[in-house]
Amino acid sequence: MTETPVPEGWIANLEEFDGLVELGRGRGFVTTEDIAEVLTELDLSTEQIEFLERGKYMSLATRKRSGEFVATPVWFAPDGGSYYVFSAGDAGKVKRLRNFTESRIAPCTVTGKLLGEWMDTRASVLEAADDQREALDALRRKYGWQMCLTDFFSALTGKMHRRAYIRVDLADQP
Repeated sequence: MTETPVPEGWIANLEEFDGLVELGRGRGFVTTEDIAEVLTELDLSTEQIEFLERGKYMSLATRKRSGEFVATPVWFAPDGGSYYVFSAGDAGKVKRLRNFTESRIAPCTVTGKLLGEWMDTRASVLEAADDQREALDALRRKYGWQMCLTDFFSALTGKMHRRAYIRVDLADQP
């Protein structure tokens, strides 16, 4: 049997669809309805991500020891499949992320009013100087003069060196 090349952007095999493979294992086959359901979920997820990335703010919810999530509206910058955020180094979200990487993000307004659905994520505080520089560069690319002005006043008040930079990755990504 000869293999036909798969067009770019298409799924090469069912192994890429873990959900479909699980459905197929249970019955021994996969129906067109199964495929449509997974594709609908994928389109919604892609649509959510595109909507989020067009926005200026996202709500970052970090997990407390009690299991509750605390949401905060933040500036963010997408770069290389991750989202970068900055915060005061002693902020609650930074402390919570040092204990739990579980987090959620959703598009929001400056006041934190949600504009979309929550997406499960993993977030971590960046310790390496190169990683922090990458985060700051991504934020400066997205916010331009606004980020530079924020940096200027942070440096002026001595808060720049106390910042924490956070990388957020969608939970279903490796």
